[in-house]
Amino acid sequence: MNTRLTWICHGATAASRKAMFPIDEPLEAKATEEAGRMAALPRADRIAVSPALRACQTADALRLQARIDPALGDCDHGRWAGKSIAAIEAEEPENLMAWMTNPEAAPHGGESLLDLRTRVASWMDNECALGGHVIAISHAAIIRAAVAHALRAPPSSFWLVDIEPLAVIHMTSDGRRWSLRFQH
Repeated sequence: MNTRLTWICHGATAASRKAMFPIDEPLEAKATEEAGRMAALPRADRIAVSPALRACQTADALRLQARIDPALGDCDHGRWAGKSIAAIEAEEPENLMAWMTNPEAAPHGGESLLDLRTRVASWMDNECALGGHVIAISHAAIIRAAVAHALRAPPSSFWLVDIEPLAVIHMTSDGRRWSLRFQH
């Protein structure tokens, strides 16, 4: 069964602009305007959105009627949520380094990158079984994990994928494997 998956990263927030581990913050006003000006998206059989406010506001700005799917929620950063990366680096440099170099590490008490990738891969496999076209509005970390899964890349590749606010990433699956799809 063929599946098309269109990922959309939520718009920018104050936390993303300040390199902070996210909390459930709203979009910046400019991000809402930018999302509203995005090109029309193709028809989809299913539209899913992370439960986070910033993702739901992005779906609204895109005029998409989406169902909330907890599996699309951002990485659980545990006690680091709401703190800047610079603050964590100053307070817990060993823990930050462990998290960034060991995909199984979760020194913040939240979700490891390996657990995140497993969650995203499971969601993608479930959607693949349904076929059709799916639009998913989620977070940069979720989309990074999806790209790594699609490419069957090693877990360390998570850090090599840069997903900007409002980025649109296309994937397809023939039921056996995922592929990235680039459009003009």
